[in-house]
Amino acid sequence: MALPWKILDRFISEDEGVLELRQRGAADFIISLGSQVLMNSKAQRSEIALGELGCRGLKQASGPRVLVGGLGMAITLRAVLDALPESAQVVVAELNPKILEWCLGPLAELTAGAAADPRVRVEIGDVAELIRQERSGGFDAVVLDLYRGPHPQTDWHKDPLYGSRAIERVRLILKPGGTFAVWGENPDANFTKRLAAAGFSVRCERPGKGGYRHAVWLAEKK
Repeated sequence: MALPWKILDRFISEDEGVLELRQRGAADFIISLGSQVLMNSKAQRSEIALGELGCRGLKQASGPRVLVGGLGMAITLRAVLDALPESAQVVVAELNPKILEWCLGPLAELTAGAAADPRVRVEIGDVAELIRQERSGGFDAVVLDLYRGPHPQTDWHKDPLYGSRAIERVRLILKPGGTFAVWGENPDANFTKRLAAAGFSVRCERPGKGGYRHAVWLAEKK
């Protein structure tokens, strides 16, 4: 018989509703928004792949800089850190300070303290706004792990994260050869086309074997 879920903390957001952190067993956590499960610590293979693939080739780089959009349970952040040298700098944009509190508290052991790693700086705010403010060529990789990924209804030009204008802004802040890595529920051919039109070399992968497989886009700046 499965153990019952225990609510560790609850937060009411005016914009989104009731956000909860629940636990059963030592390392079994979920973050829910109302009746929707946003994150599950037992189903993270695509998030791990996103971090690993997005930072592939940077282990031997000198002082690489990476921007991560979305903290979540810090699973992706842990994978990013494991792919980087000690000289790296990682900026994480997270909208909700409660998520950071959870990652520094009950979820810390799950990721070996990823959110408290000295290479990490967490900015509470919108990653789209952070991208607008960054200097040209400032990052080796931009990794977006947001629970609303690209989808067929995404506005082609105006979407603040996945539209053509947003893609061009990401391209500007990447170094030559830099990677734009994006998580999504499902593949979206239009998003792939927008990345290619912006001058990226792009592929969409579906990590894992069997079961439901999410999408991971890897776009390299030419």
